[in-house]
Amino acid sequence: MDQNSLVQRLDRLESIEEIRQLAGKYALSLDMRDLDAHVGLFAPDIRVGREKTGRQHLKAWVDDTLRWQFTGTSHHIGQHIIEFTDPDNAIGVVYSKNEHETGAEWVIMQMLYWDDYQRIDGRWYFRRRLPCYWYATDLNKPPIGDMKMRWPGRAPYPGTFHDLFPSWKSFWAGAPERDHLPEVAEPAPLEQFLQRMRGDTPPPKIRVR
Repeated sequence: MDQNSLVQRLDRLESIEEIRQLAGKYALSLDMRDLDAHVGLFAPDIRVGREKTGRQHLKAWVDDTLRWQFTGTSHHIGQHIIEFTDPDNAIGVVYSKNEHETGAEWVIMQMLYWDDYQRIDGRWYFRRRLPCYWYATDLNKPPIGDMKMRWPGRAPYPGTFHDLFPSWKSFWAGAPERDHLPEVAEPAPLEQFLQRMRGDTPPPKIRVR
């Protein structure tokens, strides 16, 4: 193994760990309402909405969202898959199981984030976080059936948990015939697992809570 290859592999391992730390720091800083620590995890020119950019706008948006909707939150991070598009850019999927104190109700949620990460001046940041929700409901009301996003005081609406990946609709489109074994595609290359699963599926429109 040549020296350049060893350096590249070490950089990849260190980058993976730093990116994983981003997800944990995101959850802790959000739940503890340290908004300066929170927005510092994002690129300085992070896009906020359609027309605004920068951490100040992001802080204002997060502050407004947390104050009017939640007394307290707890975000529990699950599996985290990371792939590099080049040495300074990566994508990832992070599962998150969340709890929210919302007035008189205790709302639980299952979701995932589709992330874009970027290394700027030697540090990794979120370039974008796309939240895709499966359900949100009161702890005592299992979200069976359609329209699984069930926030207090709002009409139920569908989440976007499965919308990034075309395999969900394909799986339920019809049962396969069992008179022969199914074809199996070759495993995806190391850095193309997520990209192959998603294909050319565009990002879904995320409904604001």
